[in-house]
Amino acid sequence: MEQTKNIHSRYAVILAGGSGIRLWPLSREALPKQLIPVIDGKSLLEVAFERLEGVIPEERRWVCGSQRFETGVKEKIPRLGRYLGEPVGRDTLAAIGYSCAMLMAEDRNATVAFLTSDHVIRPVERFQEALEAAFDAIEFNQDALLTFGVKPTYAATAYGYLELGDSIGAVQRVLRFKEKPELATAESYYAAGPERYLWNSGMFVWKAERFLELLYRYESDVAQAVMRIAADKNPQIHRALLEEIYPKIPKKSVDYGIMEPASLDSMARIICLPLDLEWKDIGSWTAYASLAPLDESGNTIISAIKQGNEDAAIVNPLILDSKDTLIVSTEPDHLIACFGCEGFTVIHTKDATFISPKIYVEDIKKLHNEVKIQFNGKYI
Repeated sequence: MEQTKNIHSRYAVILAGGSGIRLWPLSREALPKQLIPVIDGKSLLEVAFERLEGVIPEERRWVCGSQRFETGVKEKIPRLGRYLGEPVGRDTLAAIGYSCAMLMAEDRNATVAFLTSDHVIRPVERFQEALEAAFDAIEFNQDALLTFGVKPTYAATAYGYLELGDSIGAVQRVLRFKEKPELATAESYYAAGPERYLWNSGMFVWKAERFLELLYRYESDVAQAVMRIAADKNPQIHRALLEEIYPKIPKKSVDYGIMEPASLDSMARIICLPLDLEWKDIGSWTAYASLAPLDESGNTIISAIKQGNEDAAIVNPLILDSKDTLIVSTEPDHLIACFGCEGFTVIHTKDATFISPKIYVEDIKKLHNEVKIQFNGKYI
């Protein structure tokens, strides 16, 4: 179905429900990664909001995240259009489904971009152009789901992959969506080249109504739950329904719940808009290290400024005979001395220090779980 542009029904929802476990101990339950000031004193969430300037009006920029962070987010972003608070995190399928149901209650013609709160994207102007093109593509192909594709730089197993088909104007047909493949499969995708396979960026554009149609098709229980919550506009009743129903929704990502089955469904269509820009998913210490330059020995030193400590001095560790080591600290007066370290990660905060060879940092969830169990959540 084709139709002319409808810029007055364009919305953006920034997903900010991640816990940031892979950035522990800097990221905590009380202050997750998306709220930590990391770019010129601004959090990744603030940067994501500002990235929409000139594309989406402030009143149609929403955030979906934990209820307990609503006050903090609104303090950082007072111009925010709306905050959708989740009583508990149920992964991206529930968050996106709930957001689409709430958007439909606001505007039945809503076309929505789902964006992330933990990405660094440069240059901003090029991203804004891509977002405009994505909205145009969906408004002229209203039954499609659009995802942004990123050129792989290595055989990653933590990202989804898009198998590309024919071009349709500025976009390409997605023949298959494969979420987090095994290493051998990822290596074959990477070897095939970006003309055949791209990373899925985790950012999407679609009609809210179309997403809910497919949610009913693949995950009807989830669809019924979010629609029941959104149906009542009375604030007290809505809050009660949210508290009662939302925690019972199964945890599942939108990639597994919608994108994979849609890519295999003859009644659905996924299209991809390749991004020609710098894209970094700041979801691990490996990615976090890319925010700062290397010294002559390949070491990275970052002064991690935590909330309430904006005037912290630059970290000045002592490094001898060490290389390829990441050092992050929130305590500028605490000396970190590295001697003979190669390929290490050292993260120091006020009450916890994490030290590990870099090859293990992607498995930090195992350590995080042990810390949570052994210390009753004290350092979580």
